[in-house]
Amino acid sequence: MIKIYGIPSCDTMKKATNWLKENQLTYEFHDYKKQGISSEKLNEWLVQMSWETLINRKGTTWKSLPEATKLGVNNNETAIEVLIEKTSAIRRPILEVDGVVAGIGFEKEGWEKIFN
Repeated sequence: MIKIYGIPSCDTMKKATNWLKENQLTYEFHDYKKQGISSEKLNEWLVQMSWETLINRKGTTWKSLPEATKLGVNNNETAIEVLIEKTSAIRRPILEVDGVVAGIGFEKEGWEKIFN
């Protein structure tokens, strides 16, 4: 089972979902904006990657946070607090295959390796 997490208005998400459709891969989409994200799911991901990898520092959501908030994110617990509140600060897409993170972000060549 393929599941991707993100927000539909994100250009990278659009590229990812278009690629999945072009390759006739069935997937489930989890919309951070509508569905939020649970601390349980974030903890699952944080077993597979660091909190530094999970945060989208290039995005406007992260950049617009108060400096004290950004500096206060220094471990899994503080990252989870911010990411639950500001889901747009989570990198996207996050690709899960059979419940395991298979990719973060979209790079055509990387996804081709995952599915071929």
